[in-house]
Amino acid sequence: MGEGERAKTGAVDGARGVREEDAFDVGAVDAWLRTQSVVPEGLPEVQQFSGGASNLTYLLRYSDHDLILRRPPVGTKAKSAHDMGREYKIQAQLAPVFPHVPKMVAYCNDEAVLGSEFYVMERIAGTIPRRSELGVDLTPEQTRELCYALIDTLIDLHQVDPAEAGLADLGRGDGYVERQVFGWSGRYGKAKTWNVPSFDKVMAWLEANRPPDVRTCVIHNDFRLDNVVLGPENPLDVVGVLDWELATLGDPLMDLGSALAYWVQADDDWAFRRFRLQPSDLPGMISRDEIVRYYCEKTGLEPANWKFYEVFGLFKLAVICQQIYYRYHHKQTHNPRFKNLWLPVNLLERRCRRIIGR
Repeated sequence: MGEGERAKTGAVDGARGVREEDAFDVGAVDAWLRTQSVVPEGLPEVQQFSGGASNLTYLLRYSDHDLILRRPPVGTKAKSAHDMGREYKIQAQLAPVFPHVPKMVAYCNDEAVLGSEFYVMERIAGTIPRRSELGVDLTPEQTRELCYALIDTLIDLHQVDPAEAGLADLGRGDGYVERQVFGWSGRYGKAKTWNVPSFDKVMAWLEANRPPDVRTCVIHNDFRLDNVVLGPENPLDVVGVLDWELATLGDPLMDLGSALAYWVQADDDWAFRRFRLQPSDLPGMISRDEIVRYYCEKTGLEPANWKFYEVFGLFKLAVICQQIYYRYHHKQTHNPRFKNLWLPVNLLERRCRRIIGR
């Protein structure tokens, strides 16, 4: 989504050939799109973004512009977990009050077109950081500045008035923290396989230590470096935030805790760094503690027990990994990227227990 451009070749970073199991009828999608938007003659060139492990993302390259198509994983039955209409609405409603979302083009709920619902949006030009690199040349001082710009973007999102954005019905009101602990615990139980730990002690600790909601606001729930777009002219400017699949109304400290579960820093142990998904360990990157202090100073929020949010974020990440691995384990997908996701699940359980024991 909104992948960075390579100026000399016109190629879009991260876009590859479409995996056979994820292919679709391009002609059918193009014909439908022509009833919804203005596109030039001729079928688009279609590529698939290799990143992402839940909803599938494709690049539609027309002669004069690029579009992005999002759809659920092939064979998915649970629409509630991959609600394209909801994801489309969130971004469309946020656009007037939070200018970091892609421009929506059209949403299709006719599964006869592609085999599932899907939506199409415009591509945001810029650079998306990858697992090991930012994709732009920054000094350590500039990298530090980028970190604060990133957190400022999350803070800006948390200041959005849900009613003003037309998203007051997005969540279920008070009790978000309680629902999250209960819900993610249940999801882990359903996705557990023989080669991962029970997480019983972690789930019991979360239940016994959960705080009340600090407040309710729009939260992203998957906010990280590889889900943002850096400006093509000024890479210190966050011009886009992507992947709104998990967005809802909820507790902002839960959103921050979920974001920091991905923030692997340079002094973390080698095993934890091995599974990082973003370049948060580069020279100049600030620490998790610095992020929490900066966020709390800017927002006025002060967690009574930050350890809870830290452990919950890591537990939630473990559940997400396990849900994806479960699909591979039961041959619902053959993507080799998912083969060893049970390993970080074990690692995250040990990390949670170490934090609890501090």
